[in-house]
Amino acid sequence: MNTPDADGSRSTGIRVCGLTVRHRRTTALDAVDLDFHPGVHGLLGPNGAGKTSLIRVLATVAAPSAGRLEMFGRSLDDRAARTAVRRKLGYLPQDFGYYPGFTVREFVAYMAWLKEVPPPAVAPAVEKAVRRVGLADRLDAKVKTLSGGMVRRVGIAQAIVNDPRVLLLDEPTAGLDPEQRVEFRALLRELGRTATVIVSTHLVEDVAAACTDVTLIEAGHVAYRGTPSSLAALGAKGHETDGNAIERGYTAALRGHRAATAAGAGR
Repeated sequence: MNTPDADGSRSTGIRVCGLTVRHRRTTALDAVDLDFHPGVHGLLGPNGAGKTSLIRVLATVAAPSAGRLEMFGRSLDDRAARTAVRRKLGYLPQDFGYYPGFTVREFVAYMAWLKEVPPPAVAPAVEKAVRRVGLADRLDAKVKTLSGGMVRRVGIAQAIVNDPRVLLLDEPTAGLDPEQRVEFRALLRELGRTATVIVSTHLVEDVAAACTDVTLIEAGHVAYRGTPSSLAALGAKGHETDGNAIERGYTAALRGHRAATAAGAGR
C-alpha cells in the first residue's frame, strides 16, 4: 500500500499509457506504455530512437501528442498538477544551460530557488549536492573556469539539489573520466534507494553497473524490458565474441525486435 504524501499524492512513481510524441512528420514515440518505480532505470537505444523525447515529456518540458502521463498517482493533464510535480523533479538534459559568470555555489543555489527549496534549506542543500558530485573544493569557482567534465557534474548537482523523488538524467556521464563514472554509479545506486531514477545513456556498462532494470527503445517503440542480467543472458546465447555480454545482449535485443517488426509488417 502506498503512503500519501503531505499534498495527498501517492508514491506510485511514473506511469505512461499510449504515449505518442510527434515532431512534424516524424513520430518519436508511438503509443508507448511504461511504468517506473523507485530504483535506477536504464534507458538505452540508438540515436533517434526516442529516448530524449521520452525524458523531455517525463520532465514536463515537452507535451505529448497523445496518451496519458501520471506521476505520484496524479495525472499531469493540467498546469497545476505539472507545477506541483516539478517541485519533486530533478532533470539534467543532454545540453543544459548555465550562467558562466556564476560560481558553482551561486548557480546551484539559483536552481534550488527555482525549485522552491525553502530559503533556510538552500545553503546546506547546495553544499550537500556539490559534495555528492565531488566538487566541494570548487564551490566558489566560476562555472566558466571548469572543465567539461566538471560542468557536467555541476549539472548533476543542480538536478539533485532538491532531493528529487524523480530524477531524469540524459547522457549524464558525457565528459566524465572512468574514475568519475565509477563514483557517479555509486551515487545513482544511493539515490535509487528512495527515488525513481531514469538514466538515458549510450554506455551499456553504466547500465550494467548501476541499474535495477533496463528499457530499450527502438524507432519509438519499446524493444525490450528486463534486468541487466537478463539482457546480458541474451548476449550469451549468440556466437559473436566482440564486446561484453550486455553489449551483445543489447545488439541481440535490437535485432530481435527489428526482425519481429519486419515479420509483422510483411503479414
